[in-house]
Amino acid sequence: MSDSHSPEQLPIHWFQDPNDVPADVADWLMEMGSMTRRFEKQGVTVTVKPKNECFVRRDELGESEAQQLPESARYWVREVILFGDAEPWLLGRTVIPEETLTGPDLALVDLGTVPLGRYLFSGNNLTRDYIHLGQLNTEQGSLWARRSRLCLSDKPLLLTEIFLPDSPVHRPEGKVGQV
Repeated sequence: MSDSHSPEQLPIHWFQDPNDVPADVADWLMEMGSMTRRFEKQGVTVTVKPKNECFVRRDELGESEAQQLPESARYWVREVILFGDAEPWLLGRTVIPEETLTGPDLALVDLGTVPLGRYLFSGNNLTRDYIHLGQLNTEQGSLWARRSRLCLSDKPLLLTEIFLPDSPVHRPEGKVGQV
């Protein structure tokens, strides 16, 4: 996948019925906790490479993203690649309305190489409104995706995650080392 692609630019097909997703894949995609922790349970070291971090206007968001979030003058966008033992496992895009970035949560603009999940799941003020399951076709084959609206201290943010070919999501039973 080209480094120039962001999750919003890719044509993700969002499933209406989660039962359309194979059970072993849905087990991964419906993870309610931190995907970073789930990856670490595979016995790997998880690292993050930021690809893009900036404020954007609402008209710079994709239509489906804008529909998931309240009106705001600006949104913080963070696009990263998560690696499991140096293999690219996940392309993530977080969109945060400026109003969410208050108090201690202003730290979200300075995460750098810290996984988002480390920040979000370190406290008890996080809720998840929903998880949408999806799939997209690329030159590398079909990739699984999910999109969640999370609320941090009752303030929303949108997280889209695309599971890259080396991710355990794409292996039978989601195990590292299986072919």
